[in-house]
Amino acid sequence: MPKKGSYAKGLAKREEILTTALEVFAERGYRRASLREIAEAVGLSQAGLLHHFSSKEELFAEVLRKRDEADMSSVVDQTDAFQGLVDAMRHNAEVPGLVHLYATISAEASDEGHPGHDYFVERYRFFIDQLARYIVTEQEAGAIDPAIDAHEVARLTIAVADGMQVQWMLDGTADMAGALEYFWSLINRLHTATAD
Repeated sequence: MPKKGSYAKGLAKREEILTTALEVFAERGYRRASLREIAEAVGLSQAGLLHHFSSKEELFAEVLRKRDEADMSSVVDQTDAFQGLVDAMRHNAEVPGLVHLYATISAEASDEGHPGHDYFVERYRFFIDQLARYIVTEQEAGAIDPAIDAHEVARLTIAVADGMQVQWMLDGTADMAGALEYFWSLINRLHTATAD
């Protein structure tokens, strides 16, 4: 039976690996970052690095989970969930390697056997629910048409955000946050048109 101290050390090393991998992906990008580079940065071999994760795919999914810890707390703490999403999109423009990692791993995680599958299912559920609650609040305040389905608009908002990330990766001039704000202006305009 492993000692408590070795378990704590293992958790600390895992956390160090995730923090370092997050920095490496942000600086070097998904394609240019290597497991060897991450392993060396934390004083391990590649085999030693993967000892802390079941696979490379699990490591990548856990890196994204670590990144989301900060992003999710900022959305939860913000009264305007939509603005929190726009702010996250602006931040994403500063970390292209992480955006590429997210797009790649989220697509791979559509396979139910992928180590990140449950995480991404829960992630989408969380953000859609947060936005839907915000939309209902805006409907109750008279700012958004009460006839629209808050959950479906939330789902479409996330789809626009994800789609714009892919467009931005293909064409760096695409304005992710600007497109999201424009989409939201259409939702607000719909309310203005029905109110007239």
